[in-house]
Amino acid sequence: NHVVNGCCWLNHSNEAQCRKFIELVREHRCIKAWFSGHFHLGQDYQDSISFPTLDPKVGPYPNRGSCVFVQTAVMRSGSSRDGRQQSRLIRGNKDGFEICTVDHQKDGAIRLDATIKYTDDNHEIGTYAHGDIAGEKELFKVYSPSAGDDLHPPDENYAQTEDGEYMMKDAITKDTKAWWRMEDGRVLGLMDAMLIEYDQSTLAPLGLVVGADELIGKRLAVIDSSAGEEYCSIDNEEGMEGADCSEAAKVEQAVVLMDDEQSQVVVIQPNEDGSYWRKIVRNKMIRMKEKRRVQAAKALAMQLNEKGEAPREVVSTYGPYTSTAGMAQQVVGGSNLKPVK
Repeated sequence: NHVVNGCCWLNHSNEAQCRKFIELVREHRCIKAWFSGHFHLGQDYQDSISFPTLDPKVGPYPNRGSCVFVQTAVMRSGSSRDGRQQSRLIRGNKDGFEICTVDHQKDGAIRLDATIKYTDDNHEIGTYAHGDIAGEKELFKVYSPSAGDDLHPPDENYAQTEDGEYMMKDAITKDTKAWWRMEDGRVLGLMDAMLIEYDQSTLAPLGLVVGADELIGKRLAVIDSSAGEEYCSIDNEEGMEGADCSEAAKVEQAVVLMDDEQSQVVVIQPNEDGSYWRKIVRNKMIRMKEKRRVQAAKALAMQLNEKGEAPREVVSTYGPYTSTAGMAQQVVGGSNLKPVK
């Protein structure tokens, strides 16, 4: 769900600042486990735990340092999306450690999920205690691209651009899978009839770009949209010489959807920071601070009122946002002043 909402701090904040965390894990092999919560699905899926090593016969090196990545679910029923109420327990021993599930629907019953055994200071062997729990018909497996390594090529869905361009021959269906790198390094891919942006370094999904209702039946293309030499003009103002050409040397691209039946072309514009995933829900911390400011303003008005009455309304002024509801809305009627209930 956070792939749609985009409200996870580590995934969806400043890209350069957040990248240091995975770089620390890769550099310092003394970091042995990373528990990420709260995940709204339970821990009955084997993929909720990822080991740092992989047999070269199975696939490319995952580049996770010496760290086990573990998803941690929720204990409260209202936060669970699949009905499970679980948390994690880690048990250390002389050989390494064990990762367990605590089931809060079964009086805290403990289940062993994985065993990590150290072979030396920098290496370990991970063993799953079980696969996916039987009877899970609703299991949804998210596709993640694989860039390969020195021994393995990128996965079969990798689409190599030619001179910065890529053209799909067939219309997109629910089964279409493809991913590619833009010239600026950003990674886009098609999975389950959704266009998704992936992290440049880990290839983990960042967020939704376009949903199935706008994709199915259309063809996608990545084309060169650079301004070219005809756009580059020389400014004679002192200190500004050639400023118009500062971006001309960079390759600029456009991602477009083509509807052959409707004779329509849709340009998927990137965000101002160059990313593509859509910021549908605003940052929860920012919204919480806004709400506190409104409450403080209301309290001040009541304090200054001779009868201690609350003001008729409290109004906030915003930039592009017009409410604390969390959804980005357009300014209506030329005014960005909106009453807060």
